[in-house]
Amino acid sequence: MNIIVCIKQVPDTNEVKIDPVKGTLIREGVPSIINPDDRNALEEALRIKDQFEDVKVTVVSMGPPQAQVALVEAIAMGADEAYLLSDRAVAGSDTLATSTALTATIKYIGDFDIIFCGRQAIDGDTAQVGPQIAEHLGIPQITYVENLKIEGNKVIARRSLEDGYFVIESEMPVLLTAIKELNEPRYPSIKGIYEGFKGDKIKVVSAKDVNADMDNIGLDGSPTNVLRSFTPPVKVKNLEMIEGTPKEKATKLIARLKQENII
Repeated sequence: MNIIVCIKQVPDTNEVKIDPVKGTLIREGVPSIINPDDRNALEEALRIKDQFEDVKVTVVSMGPPQAQVALVEAIAMGADEAYLLSDRAVAGSDTLATSTALTATIKYIGDFDIIFCGRQAIDGDTAQVGPQIAEHLGIPQITYVENLKIEGNKVIARRSLEDGYFVIESEMPVLLTAIKELNEPRYPSIKGIYEGFKGDKIKVVSAKDVNADMDNIGLDGSPTNVLRSFTPPVKVKNLEMIEGTPKEKATKLIARLKQENII
């Protein structure tokens, strides 16, 4: 079984700031991490590898050369190989252009049975790239997977909803997007860290290498763009301190919430 996992290196949103003049993210000095949902996707692929024989896990990412750090971590966690699509031609890609470039990379890698993606990236929160890849490839997709079983040539996934879940079966090949409830990602092993830093399992490819559609990638190939980014202004209302015993405070708080039509 061949499993491909798409991951993205993202800025740690706890440290992100926005330039008040340019309205762009300030990335200098901001630590980068593997997108959290993508770590869950990778972990599930590795669990399948632990459960079954002859399973190969390949990680794919797109980004600048420094994104190799994320691939080193993926190898250290247990992935067998990794591909980084790094090319100025893909810079500025929106979700459609990104999925187009990643699809070309997946086709370049070859056969696959399952493609895992994280539900969404914390620097964009669009949840579009995974489903778009499935559409480009013409394969079924199951999103928001919170539980997964493999039976023969099919997957049985529990798809999370706001008020419950669906149980969905699909034959392979299939694309799945993972959410944090799916699993708890493992830590890299000492042996894995050594393997990751050797570098021989990570391949850097260009858009031309993977035969990407040059007219539909990058900034020029993106039908959407971000007009501006900004930090919402903080609105501070008059504060009111509630005094008294715990019981009195609770009673007064409930009364005030009712007065404000909050409850």
